[in-house]
Amino acid sequence: METPANPERRQFFRRLAQHADNPHPAVMPWQQVPDLPSADGDVLWSGWAGRDELFVVGDEGRVLHFDARPDADSNGWQQMPVPVPLPLHSIWGLSRRSLYAVGWMGVILHFDGEQWQKLQGGVVDEEEGRFTACDENTPLFAVDGNARGEAWAVGDEGCIQHFDGQSWQPEQSHCQMNLRAVACADDQRVYAAGADGTLLERSPAGDWSAHNSELAFGFHAIWPLGENELLLAGGRYYIDQGGFRGELVHFYQGRFQVLDYGLPLSRIRALKPYKEGVLLTGDQGQLHYLDLSGVPKGGSPRQLQLAQLKRLACDTHHDLMDVIALPSGEALVVGDFCTLMTAAPNFIKALVRPDEQPEVSRWRLMPTPTQHQLWGLWQDDDGICYACGEGGTVLRLEGERWQAMPAPSDLAVHCLWSCPGSGLFAAGQQGKIFRFDGEQWQLHYDLHLDITILALWGRSPESVYAVGDEGLVLHFDGLSWQRMASGTRSALYDLWGLDDKHLLAVGDFGLVLRYNGKNWKDFNANSEHFMYGVWGAALDDIFTVGLSGSLSHFNGQCWQAVPTRVQEDLLAIDGDAEQGIFAVGTRGCVLHLKHQQWQREKTPTEVGLRAVTVTQNGTVLAVGDRGTVICRRGE
Repeated sequence: METPANPERRQFFRRLAQHADNPHPAVMPWQQVPDLPSADGDVLWSGWAGRDELFVVGDEGRVLHFDARPDADSNGWQQMPVPVPLPLHSIWGLSRRSLYAVGWMGVILHFDGEQWQKLQGGVVDEEEGRFTACDENTPLFAVDGNARGEAWAVGDEGCIQHFDGQSWQPEQSHCQMNLRAVACADDQRVYAAGADGTLLERSPAGDWSAHNSELAFGFHAIWPLGENELLLAGGRYYIDQGGFRGELVHFYQGRFQVLDYGLPLSRIRALKPYKEGVLLTGDQGQLHYLDLSGVPKGGSPRQLQLAQLKRLACDTHHDLMDVIALPSGEALVVGDFCTLMTAAPNFIKALVRPDEQPEVSRWRLMPTPTQHQLWGLWQDDDGICYACGEGGTVLRLEGERWQAMPAPSDLAVHCLWSCPGSGLFAAGQQGKIFRFDGEQWQLHYDLHLDITILALWGRSPESVYAVGDEGLVLHFDGLSWQRMASGTRSALYDLWGLDDKHLLAVGDFGLVLRYNGKNWKDFNANSEHFMYGVWGAALDDIFTVGLSGSLSHFNGQCWQAVPTRVQEDLLAIDGDAEQGIFAVGTRGCVLHLKHQQWQREKTPTEVGLRAVTVTQNGTVLAVGDRGTVICRRGE
């Protein structure tokens, strides 16, 4: 049983739990969170909240951590050690084991769950003892990412850094303006904004372009509202007023509209979703709530002029720099002079959520009559599913039960294939191919070499292909099997085809071979990872999976690495339009792509999964070590 969190660790939050529990954001007063281990003059720039803990970043490389996890060793707030004492302006991550903070002198820090490490920036001239004037030291002010694990950081002089899931690399913005905000939209587009009304858009193909706003003020915050629709915020300096005035702008399909709600606004620093609207923070302690509850939903663009903008009660006059969303739907705001405020009526509940029900797996184990390792899956045109593996194992799914078929031999079977009129082919060790005619197996082809056939694919009984170890490629024309020149001695692990003129085979060190109906040629995938599986929905939508969670996508023009955030080897991939795409691998790993997002799914096994297929009725099957078969019902 878990040990309850130390009450002393939460004591300062209990001071905030005394006032009335009124859920309306326009009524609840915002109050300072006490007892922060930071000097009064520090600026807190941003933060990140996970379940039961907070990370807040600020000046002098300050990272403040509050850990309320039941098994935490810390007590209350702790200041974390960081490798460089440079201001940190923004932080983002998908989990506490992979956080990224960016800041002054282009510094990018990574937290792996144990410690902070510097990835780049903060380059010092050792002879002169000061920061060098180099591109890597360009200050960064904001970072944001998507559910696929990609992230972008922006800064001065149009600087944009892109994290592809493996490393950070600069991208060409074609802009020299100082950028202060970045946001990832659901449609794979990314937006960056900054000085002089600058708004940049990154297409799904990776190209940045500018929208001409003709606005004279700077943007400090972006929030995507929908497809090609944004809410932008910032401010401009007025000489006659001797200061900045805040501005809100609605952007839709290339057009900018300045929003005026009749309230005086200081320069707006941040905007984030909150309750039924948007929370805005600004200079001089101004905190506003844009109530969207009365704005019609489902239409585009949103009728934002119908919204109400309300000033919130706030007991500070310090500049407020950012909003930190809490998992419960509550929020924090951070700012100058170590400001950290919340309106949560009970902050303990807002930060430390009740224990959640354990994630329920959609996958279930199926009993099988074997303990042999299973290598392959196949479904024929009649919807009958087969599995194959070591020791000549071939299984057939009859209803909900797997039944053992006669073994072709005692050799391992790695792959199966059939089509109407062809019988069932089984291939594997020692280059042998067997054919089942409905009653018995017969040896159909013998390579007479100790080379394993690893994959089969065909369009008809007169055109079947096989690939395997040592660059093996075979073709059956309905009469005989012939070896084809592949141009490689590397292993080929999987085979996918659209027709006889469009085939792909994948193998060692990022090898992809493409067949055009005449010969096999190298098809550079820009990867050095071993590739174990390949599948495509069309010639411009092809995926490969491989070593250490590597996954690449071909969009018809080029291959691009896709972050998966898993370290397991991915060994097979399959999919369809209704159920999405599934990749399986070692340690029971299953990834599911649906609505353009890869998500890991909980499975009832820890063994390696070596094949996957999406059946005609939407059921997904995966097989692997120790005779394991798992099943997922269609959505």
